[in-house]
Amino acid sequence: MASSPPQGVRAPSGSSASSLARSLARRAEVPAGDVRAAGAVVFRPGRQVLLVHRGRYDDWSFPKGKLDRGEHETTAAVREVAEETGLHVRLGPPLRDQRYTVARGTKTVHYWAGRVVGDDDVSGYAVNDEIDAVEWVDRDEAVIRLTYDRDRATLREALGVRRRAQALVVLRHASARSRKAWRGDDRDRPLLQAGRAHALRLVPALAAYDVDRVVSSPALRCLETVAPFAETVGVGPERDDRLSEEDARGAGVRALVEQLVADGGRTRRGALLCTHRPVLPKVFAALGLPDPALDPGELVVVHLRKGRVLAGERHRVR
Repeated sequence: MASSPPQGVRAPSGSSASSLARSLARRAEVPAGDVRAAGAVVFRPGRQVLLVHRGRYDDWSFPKGKLDRGEHETTAAVREVAEETGLHVRLGPPLRDQRYTVARGTKTVHYWAGRVVGDDDVSGYAVNDEIDAVEWVDRDEAVIRLTYDRDRATLREALGVRRRAQALVVLRHASARSRKAWRGDDRDRPLLQAGRAHALRLVPALAAYDVDRVVSSPALRCLETVAPFAETVGVGPERDDRLSEEDARGAGVRALVEQLVADGGRTRRGALLCTHRPVLPKVFAALGLPDPALDPGELVVVHLRKGRVLAGERHRVR
């Protein structure tokens, strides 16, 4: 059972807590025959939401599109918004999937609330055969303009989480050399070649969130896991002994999590925390959440606002 979260972190309760616990369970695989797509409901300050018009279907919807082969859904959501609107976004809390019938069978669309990074002017977007209009629309008008009832339902859900949230990404290091076979100091045990490849594949999935701080156990296997992402965003990993297997204690982990949440609340930016399987229960307890027992390289994104846990999502990047 998770312990009480630290001061300044408010865990959900009641039905919200149950819903969050379910979201941290490993998500069921989308049926193999489904067409998979991803997109975002993007808001700008005020009352406006981003819509696109597809000339081929003469419909108004949210920017979205099919996953490329082997592409993670978070990566696809950010890429599709950029391709269909010219805007760069970062993902906020997840929204419920849409699943509906299309000509090829059944389609599953993964959605997130999103916000623009940088300029949000769409007047210069070069319209094309697929997207012939991109507009910021007042949310009340959007309810009328959207073509499909499923999109209106997604909009209503997104309006409940549209205000900017802070992402705390909790990551278990990727696959490392065997502890039994390693002769040296366990802190120097490196990733396997497969683990290093996995660390590279994590980069675009992590980059989908607004994260500019990386805090890691000083163990080599954790540092090697976060190194590709840290290099991509141009930050140096902060080594913290409180996340190491040797030095982690409940009070120290709680203090670190509390500080990350407080700092993120001030900067309005997120953080990535990388540690070991034995330490993860302490991290989740500090957030007032059940331990989801992550596999190597798995991650949980916890979305917070003013220290309150709003949502969580679990991802395995293959």
